[in-house]
Amino acid sequence: MKLGKVVVVGVGLIGGSCALALKRAGCVGEVVGVGRTQANLDIAVARAVIDRACTLDADWTRELADADVVLVAAPVAQFPSLFVAMAGALGTRTIVTDAGSTKQDVIDAAAGAFGPALPRFVPGHPIAGTEHTGAAAAFPSLFEGRNVILTPIAETDPGATERVATLWQACGARVTTLDATRHDAVFAAVSHLPHVLAFTLVAELAARPDAATYFDHAASGFRDFTRIAAGSPEMWRDIALANRDALLAEIDGYAEALAAARALIAEGDGEALAALFAEASRARRAWEAARRQPVVEDKG
Repeated sequence: MKLGKVVVVGVGLIGGSCALALKRAGCVGEVVGVGRTQANLDIAVARAVIDRACTLDADWTRELADADVVLVAAPVAQFPSLFVAMAGALGTRTIVTDAGSTKQDVIDAAAGAFGPALPRFVPGHPIAGTEHTGAAAAFPSLFEGRNVILTPIAETDPGATERVATLWQACGARVTTLDATRHDAVFAAVSHLPHVLAFTLVAELAARPDAATYFDHAASGFRDFTRIAAGSPEMWRDIALANRDALLAEIDGYAEALAAARALIAEGDGEALAALFAEASRARRAWEAARRQPVVEDKG
């Protein structure tokens, strides 16, 4: 695959890493970055993440008419206004895709904005990331061996889906498809809930008068559980609100499971508690083995 021009709207970890991966693969002629802050775009240009930059307060939509692909990798709360701004400026062959962590809300926004261009919109979600943000955090190998999920709708042109799949494969990713509703339910459980738990735990400890004592004594268990709380507050706020219904159901389910575990501890039921922990350990190790990564036992 050879793309002449790719426009990345939101040159952060995901958008920037995709740009770098496409460049490394030699399958893009030019990458134009669009973003809110000039400082971040300057970093992206200096690191050769992008070739040219345009801020959102400039006439950025002029870059869309001759673009082969537009990747929207901004926070999901910005998607509706971005889609409206893009709609009348897209070229007749321009494909639009996104990197949002929620899909039903993104599809609704696209359906309301794109009109006749909707068949060339391919909803997507790269399952990759770190706790770091901005163009300075981008690196070309981020997607190697990682999953990218596409959630095309009935109106989506199969050729557009195939082209976006090829783009992500050029970045080293494995591409699968999933229904958007099922996508949001699954990721509420395995991604959005863990982030809410991590942010909430760290915030609760930080609010204690003697917080420094707790943080001074925290070891690897705390580090591993809360690493994702160092991520972008804006991005995860937007994701939590965008996937509110599915996330609330998962929070309620987790609260019930936590209450059950609390009852076992309160009752001193060591046998049942050990069985619960053993099943969780088995499932976690099986998942890790399937990913072919070693489990490192926590000594903290």
